[in-house]
Amino acid sequence: MPRLNRRLTAGLATTFVCWAGPLLAHDTWLMPASFMARPGATVLVELTSASRFPQPESAVAADRLAATGVRVGGRTEPLVVKAEAAKALELVATLPAAGVAALWVESRPRTLSLGTAEVEEYLHEIGAPPSVRARWKPGQRWKETYRKMAKTFVRVGEPGTDRSWADPVGMELEIVAEEDPTAVAAGSPFTLRVLRGGKALPGLAVAAEGPGRSSMRTTGADGGVSFILDEVGEWLIKGTLLEESNAADTDWDSLFTTLTVSVRPGR
Repeated sequence: MPRLNRRLTAGLATTFVCWAGPLLAHDTWLMPASFMARPGATVLVELTSASRFPQPESAVAADRLAATGVRVGGRTEPLVVKAEAAKALELVATLPAAGVAALWVESRPRTLSLGTAEVEEYLHEIGAPPSVRARWKPGQRWKETYRKMAKTFVRVGEPGTDRSWADPVGMELEIVAEEDPTAVAAGSPFTLRVLRGGKALPGLAVAAEGPGRSSMRTTGADGGVSFILDEVGEWLIKGTLLEESNAADTDWDSLFTTLTVSVRPGR
């Protein structure tokens, strides 16, 4: 997988806000300046962490990124850090050929502790299963090591028969589209699969958050989940896998994954 292109990162790392806010459940996402581009164009994407989609809140530190990528036209390259904005880390990529470009980032592991009230809110927000709730009692220590992964798509020219959007990019926890993610129409089903290490992940709570509304569903045996995105605009699909840790110095391990899409008017 492409590693982060370190060009232009000198001097930025010390000034960026940390990846997570006070709660782990703050979402981290990639947002393109436009979900459509011409072949040969350079696209700008913003990486932010915030409590309410789609409003950016905290820029992500450049040195927190473990891997980045853009895949289109049979080529895969790392994203390039452009600049620090007030509330987002700006990344750019050149899109050399027509197709549906997949863009993604992964964070390095990080560990933090939460208090009882924070844990209870966090478990509610991510739709944690009863098995997790049964293993933690209020007042117990909560020390968690987490990684965050974010992906989006940009339509480049006329994609033709390009279906590379349906192929995983290789993130440890990944949402994969079953239909062209740059052609989602309001009121039509949008079906996705969630993969953990490239394999279907059943029983994971996945939420879709859009203009003024949100819903949560659970993946089936094949890792599949479907939503009706019934409003035009930007939507965030998100899921969090939380597991007991085998490490001696931490209690829980988690993987966060998000996918942003732009929904078109329906017919």
